[in-house]
Amino acid sequence: MLETMRKNALVLAAFALVCTALVAFTNSLTRATIIEQEQAQLLAVLNELLPDSTHDEPLYEHCVMLESPQYLGSRDPLPVFTAVKQGEVQGHAIEAIAPDGYSGEIKLVVGVNADGSLSGVRVLNHNETPGLGDKIELKKSRWLLDFDGKRLNGAEDASWAVRNDGGQFDAFTGATITPRAVVGAVRKVLLLVHEQPQLLSNAPRCGESL
Repeated sequence: MLETMRKNALVLAAFALVCTALVAFTNSLTRATIIEQEQAQLLAVLNELLPDSTHDEPLYEHCVMLESPQYLGSRDPLPVFTAVKQGEVQGHAIEAIAPDGYSGEIKLVVGVNADGSLSGVRVLNHNETPGLGDKIELKKSRWLLDFDGKRLNGAEDASWAVRNDGGQFDAFTGATITPRAVVGAVRKVLLLVHEQPQLLSNAPRCGESL
């Protein structure tokens, strides 16, 4: 009886080791592909928010890593890309996190023109409910396009909320939490640009140590 139990235990242990090794091997194979896909997605978003007409210098030459939990919703540094043309700043593309989505964090890129208006907002990653919260994806609805051209008139601008809260932005039927989280995150990015521009100018360049 004891010998049988020992053999079964050894078999289970060996099986667990093999499974763990297979998972680790699969992760190592797919990690590079995932990173490549994320970079391609970010590049596509940057081309939408900061098109070629807005810069005559490569965006990566004007990339900084900004650490600002208050405005970007993350304790980790996030990249900010700046469009420069003929020596003048034309706009920024700022990564940010909406930490209070219905199903967790929503990763965004917020495009802000030099005049303070929004060039657009795009979602890089989320786990919101299919058919409800996933309407923040452009392929699911045009809701994100409501941000285009919008401005924030100071920290007291009450219009920067969903209509359920007295603001200007539509909510989704049965899913108010998701749009509320996105509106709040975009508002904080605009506050950063308007009220704390020195954070952008003082941030270390991408690739430099923080």
